Amino acid sequence: MSKEESIRRFSPYRIAEHWLNAVVFVVLAVTGLAQKFHHLEASQWIILALGGIDATRLVHRLMGLALVLITVQHIVVAFVGVVWFRWRPSMLITKKDFRDLVENLKYYLGLRGRPALCDRYTYKQKFEYWAVLTAQCIMAATGLMLWFPITTTDIFSGELIPLAKILHTNEAMVVLLIVALWHIYNSMFSPQVFPLDTTIIIGRISRERMLQEHPLELARLEGLSLEQLLQEQEAPATAQQQEA
Repeated sequence: MSKEESIRRFSPYRIAEHWLNAVVFVVLAVTGLAQKFHHLEASQWIILALGGIDATRLVHRLMGLALVLITVQHIVVAFVGVVWFRWRPSMLITKKDFRDLVENLKYYLGLRGRPALCDRYTYKQKFEYWAVLTAQCIMAATGLMLWFPITTTDIFSGELIPLAKILHTNEAMVVLLIVALWHIYNSMFSPQVFPLDTTIIIGRISRERMLQEHPLELARLEGLSLEQLLQEQEAPATAQQQEA
């Protein structure tokens, strides 16, 4: 695909951030599940391969610290970008996202002729983003409490430690399910991107996908009016009907 047929969607910085976060997440998932389900043969194999339970805990904690740093820098960069550099707060959930959800439900039920017109991120992407970011903040806070229980109980009630353990493991399972069932499906098995969405690898997306998935952003980038946008969206379907 030539650059003329594609549009830059993610910067090298965002690509590196995503894959660093992905690697840390995988290591945390493997070492965390091995400890949670230590009675399983596969878990025992992982623990022994890493050098024992102490080494497994050390790797898990170091990766947890890396996750804290990644999450903090992500929040700081986003805050500075929006406040000082006037970036568009494109990940904020707005009333339009709920309207898009209703419009898409009508479209899926055949009550509407076209899907919702979405901007840089769809309501589904925003839900996934905030679910994972919130969970990462909870896991980071509870993980530090479990790592330093004495310091935690010096400041807060001792009852917070078992609560932190429950929150830490349950939030981890929630994020794992979101990534496994939602994110991986949308990135690999969805009909629109199968067998792999390369956007987060090369940082570019085809103009055709932009037109269908993020038409409002495309209209803003190319200076298209809403009428021009709708005509261009409907053109392929009209051509197919004429051929039939």
